[in-house]
Amino acid sequence: MRTLPPALAAAVGPMPEGVTLPLPPVFDTVEEERQYRKEQLAAGFRLFGRFGFSEGVAGHITVRDPENPDAFWVNPFGMSFGQIKASDLILVDHEGTLLSGDRPVNRAAFVIHSQVHAARPDAVAAAHSHSLHGKAFSSLGVPLDPITQDACAFFEDHGIYDDYRGVVNELEEGERVAKALGGHKAVILKNHGLLTVGHSVAEAVWWFITMERSCQAQLLAMAAGTPQLIDRETALITRGQVGTHLAGWFQARPLWDQITASDPDLFD
Repeated sequence: MRTLPPALAAAVGPMPEGVTLPLPPVFDTVEEERQYRKEQLAAGFRLFGRFGFSEGVAGHITVRDPENPDAFWVNPFGMSFGQIKASDLILVDHEGTLLSGDRPVNRAAFVIHSQVHAARPDAVAAAHSHSLHGKAFSSLGVPLDPITQDACAFFEDHGIYDDYRGVVNELEEGERVAKALGGHKAVILKNHGLLTVGHSVAEAVWWFITMERSCQAQLLAMAAGTPQLIDRETALITRGQVGTHLAGWFQARPLWDQITASDPDLFD
């Protein structure tokens, strides 16, 4: 039995003998891990579709291949998030070469994600979409404030890319996005939207979902009055509780359970 990490153990308190909680899986072969990552990616797209994060052909989630870390799996260009299956995903290397699949990759997906993955070896997955509140908030060019517990996950842990130059088509701009992301879990792309990363697809997708909602909460609070900030010390403590890699993975679990039960064809 694997021991619960301290943060998760503190969240649930003492557990009776024999009671366990799910933890990120460990695999015996790269083939098993590859299939798991692809299934998680397909589920992530279904969730993006369910949350209404699609905007035409914009948006992409990527995950590194466990055997070839210089290549990543991504959605085929122009396919609906709500219909993507694990077998639909395509594999692209950091030079843009299609290694597996029979449909093209979105140029912006390659340009941004190849540079993010190259700059962040720890980032197994990255998520970006033109979600409504994320793109509205991005137009302000300001960071998320610590006005809620959930927003504290991003306190002093997200960057701002403030050099929008139209649709991303050049690698050099992807490099600038990666630089703005830095070592953080997220970056706000001014006049564009949000991008999040994680040690798993589940983590990256969860950060995107909760960041989108945090943008919505701050927009609502700013429209109603002057939001009261959580003090820095408390915000940092809270980030340590709700903003860890494991917290991101674990908080996505109910969503994975829902989408895999309602959309079993995503495993095809």
